[in-house]
Amino acid sequence: MISQPSRHCTVELQALPSRIGQVRRIVSAQLRYWHLDPLIDQAALGVTELLTNVHRHAEPDKMCTVEIELLLDRLTVSVHDHDPRLPELRDTDPFATCGRGLAMVAAVSESWGVRPQGDAGKVVWFTLPAVSPAVTLAPYPVYGAAEKTPARSAVVG
Repeated sequence: MISQPSRHCTVELQALPSRIGQVRRIVSAQLRYWHLDPLIDQAALGVTELLTNVHRHAEPDKMCTVEIELLLDRLTVSVHDHDPRLPELRDTDPFATCGRGLAMVAAVSESWGVRPQGDAGKVVWFTLPAVSPAVTLAPYPVYGAAEKTPARSAVVG
């Protein structure tokens, strides 16, 4: 059996609104590069919500590290910040305009959680199932396939 190496990308940033949009674009581009286009919307939404939580709640600073890793058939997106306080998943009012970030992460992900890092803060993560590129369909018919395509006709003049 040939094992597939893990794919890994890390971005360090200060969680400011302008940087959150940049990181969302970096995550999207990285997933496109890994041929994981179907995961872009979910991953971008999840990382946006986690970074927004850092921006709104983290103390003493807004510095954090975003990490995405593809290992076998699982994409893990994590955000490490320096605040040791753990986030809480709240029941929100249907008309509330804030407080839904973790609920949205839970809704779009396969699993999510928090790893306390002691005085170094915490890591909030979520996973998405990734289809292996080896099982994706070829965009063009394979040579010798049973299905025949009609010949093209050219119209001249």
